[in-house]
Parts: sequence; structure tokens; C-alpha cells
Amino acid sequence: MNPYRKTFTFDANFPFEYVYHDVRSAQTELPNHVHDWYELVYIHKGRGTFFIDHSFYAAEAGDIFLIPGNTIHRSFPLEEDPKRSSAFYFSAAFVHDTAIGDAFHYLQPFETAKQKQAFRLHVPDQYRVQITDLIEQVHQEFTEAKLGYRQAVRLHIQHMLLLLSRHAVETWGTQQRHAIPTMPHWIEHVLLHIDSHLEEELGLSTLARHAAVTPAHFSRIFKRLTGMNVTDYVTAKRVMRAKELLQRADLSMLEIAEGCGFGSMTHFHRKFKALTGMTPAQYKRNDRSY
Repeated sequence: MNPYRKTFTFDANFPFEYVYHDVRSAQTELPNHVHDWYELVYIHKGRGTFFIDHSFYAAEAGDIFLIPGNTIHRSFPLEEDPKRSSAFYFSAAFVHDTAIGDAFHYLQPFETAKQKQAFRLHVPDQYRVQITDLIEQVHQEFTEAKLGYRQAVRLHIQHMLLLLSRHAVETWGTQQRHAIPTMPHWIEHVLLHIDSHLEEELGLSTLARHAAVTPAHFSRIFKRLTGMNVTDYVTAKRVMRAKELLQRADLSMLEIAEGCGFGSMTHFHRKFKALTGMTPAQYKRNDRSY
């Protein structure tokens, strides 16, 4: 299954969407998806599994998942105890702040999550009450839509990110991912290998040899755990890497295509447009803040 490119319908002056206390089953959960907005997910109750970038996380009540833009992710609910969650999607422009002599900025939790490759925070009781209260206030503002409700929503989201930043400074690196018993030991090693060798041959047989399992077994487990076949996953990761490199002025299109493992410019353009809806040149010209 190709990753689903989630799109948003929004006012350019208010690049924000949310879902409130949503309960999903395996049948209604979104497939693997990717978008340029930031995503914050809070688990109110229930359990499940998150696949984010190249790692798997057990999810339970009190967990927050910080998902930067341009990141493959998918949620797998537990059928016997489906999770209830609230999710917030917004652009960088939505929480943009003016520097006032403090090192803090609102996207800091997402940047730290990406840097440390740790996208889950378990929120302790002293923060959980505040976080859930802010979620309720966001929902109330949208429901009532009183004068200034958009500004109020923005302030509540900024407050939430401030609390998470403070909590992250105290605890990031000390929290361990919950063990997932059904996870084979080789799967995350292979996903890390793909990330660091995108310019190389990454076919099924090559990756199966790296994992020391048969191609048939590799293909079956990879699809079950990531929701994608190997070819689609590798292509998606190459396109996402290209999106990052397109922000650099010192690289040509050819250098980006070759560095991301595309065999030709034609292949690069075709796959990039299929996943993003635009050509690499169009993407480079566009303001990705929204």
C-alpha cells in the first residue's frame, strides 16, 4: 500500500485542524500517511501501536506522540482495547512566535523528537491534568466559535507545546519505549539501514540478506508491521529525503535525485509527483509553511 498523502482544507490564515476523542478500529484507522504539517496525538484511554519514521511504539493512556512533518506514520489500534485519542494538525506558521530573548520556541518538542528519534512522551500526572484541560478548551472554543476563538485555540496549542517542552527537558532520554513482544529483532535494524543507505540498492532480496531471513518471510513481516511493501516504503523514504534536500540552495536536482537513490531524473520526477502531488521544482518554489 502506498503511503496516503493526507491533505487539509483550511483557511490560509488559520492552518489548523483537529479530531476530538476519536475512537478507531483496524478497519477505520488511516493507512500509512505523510503530510507537511506537525501532528500532536494524545491518548486518552485504550492501547495500540504507533509506527513512526522507522520505529514502533506501544501506546497507552497518557502518551503523547509528537510527529514532525514529512514523516511516515501509522497507528494500529488494539482490537480488544481500542484507543481513544485527540489529534491536532498545524503548520509551522500557526504557532510562529517572535523571539523575546528566550531560547524556547514552540516547535522545539518536535525538533527534539526528530533529533533524538524518540517520538513518544508519557505525560506524568502533574502535566496530564493541564494537557487534558487544554484539549477540552480547544474543543469548546471550536464548538462555541465566539469572537476571537481562533486566537484562543492558537494560545491553547502554544500553551500545550510549552508544557511539553518543559516536560521533555526533564525526561527525554529517560523514558523507554514499551517492549512490543511480537516485534522481531531485525525489523528496526533494517528500517535504520534503509534510512542511512537510500542511495544504494534496497530491493527485497538485498534487505532480506541484511536481516538474515528469507525474502518471503521478510516481505510478509515487513508488510504486516509497516502496512507497506518494501518497494513502496523505500520510494516514500527517498521522496521524503528529497523534500528535505530541496530546501538547500547548494544542491542541483540531479545531485538530489542521485543522492536519494533514484536511477534517473524521469524516475525521480514521476515518483515525487505521485507522492506529493507536485514536481520537485514546484515543491522547491512553493512556500511549505502551509
